[in-house]
Amino acid sequence: MVISDHSIANGGAAALALLSIHQFRARGIPVTLVCGDSGQNDELRAMGVEIEAAGGADLLRRPKAEALTRGVYDPATKALLDRVRERVDGPGVVYHVHGWAQILSPSIFRALAPVAPRTFFHAHDTFLACPNGMYMDYRRQEVCDRVPLGASCLATNCDKRSYAQKLWRVSRHATLFRCLDRRAPWAGLITIHPDVAPKFTRAGYPETLLRTVRNPVTPLSRSRIPAERNLTLLYIGRLERDKGVVDLVAAAARTGTPLRLIGDGALRSWVEAEHPEVEVCGWQPPERIGSLAADVRALVMPSHHPEPFALVIPEAVQSGLPVLLSDTALLAAEVESRGFGLSFDVFDPVSLDAAIGDLMRLDAASARAMSERCRTEGGILSNTLESWTDDLIRLYAEATRAEPATV
Repeated sequence: MVISDHSIANGGAAALALLSIHQFRARGIPVTLVCGDSGQNDELRAMGVEIEAAGGADLLRRPKAEALTRGVYDPATKALLDRVRERVDGPGVVYHVHGWAQILSPSIFRALAPVAPRTFFHAHDTFLACPNGMYMDYRRQEVCDRVPLGASCLATNCDKRSYAQKLWRVSRHATLFRCLDRRAPWAGLITIHPDVAPKFTRAGYPETLLRTVRNPVTPLSRSRIPAERNLTLLYIGRLERDKGVVDLVAAAARTGTPLRLIGDGALRSWVEAEHPEVEVCGWQPPERIGSLAADVRALVMPSHHPEPFALVIPEAVQSGLPVLLSDTALLAAEVESRGFGLSFDVFDPVSLDAAIGDLMRLDAASARAMSERCRTEGGILSNTLESWTDDLIRLYAEATRAEPATV
């Protein structure tokens, strides 16, 4: 059973949940999807997937009073999951939670407690550990090292919106920890990078519960992008302040470096009005992104908050593109140590400018060597689609002590 807030690919967690369903069905594994939304996905039904939908909406789209209460604990989603679990459960059934924070609420974990030894949680982010989901103090613009729900955490206004919003998140997180007994015999908490493990142990999850399965990646380009010939920097993602877009645009202007942005968001109109020299492409289909990256020197990921994986990094690296990334990213140390690119302090303009300058000043031979290293060795950063599926099925087999009959 796959459990997800959404039945359509409207974000990274949902996209990977649906991708896993496609992979399981291709291997003949029966799948039931329990989702928080309306479950309108005819493609999945055509594949033989049973869909049980809660019929809810994202918290931000609900009436305020309903969002405040049902976001903390939704008895209806627990009741739905109880009914479906009682109907489909058996010794070969595995439960895999991909998303819960946008619609379903912490109540689902209480429904899963009876099948804890066959239940996995996929940590696409750190909402299972941190109330604001990022271990980020947005007010101070710094990575947070506090213990979740500890005295310092409770006293700190780290939320993007307000301290009142932080207190609501605290209430939900306290409910989460009541519904999800971290010492229960769960099958596993799946992290997407080994370096994220301390964030969960800090929140009280035992280290023995953690399993690492790196995300699957398809390169942006089928052939190596000749980065050594190119001068343009590329950014792919939401055009938002916390993604470091303002910092990157300013650095490109200071260093005189051409910049292309693929994505959309609140800052798009500002970029287009104030920096017409920056090429803004909006969101593009995957097949188009490869051609837009063909004349690029490097990909830049300047996020303020600690990105747990960021698919675009290995996608670029495996295409032969070096990357410049904020040192808050979990992949930063690995990228730099393996010679796939450089990291920088996104809160220090001098550091960002220096990283851009260092990469742009590489001679053609050195730039080509880095590009070729990215292309030939970059696969270590991620899984392929097939190896990712194999890893998941292997974990399921361990939980059931046999090849799982149903997901």
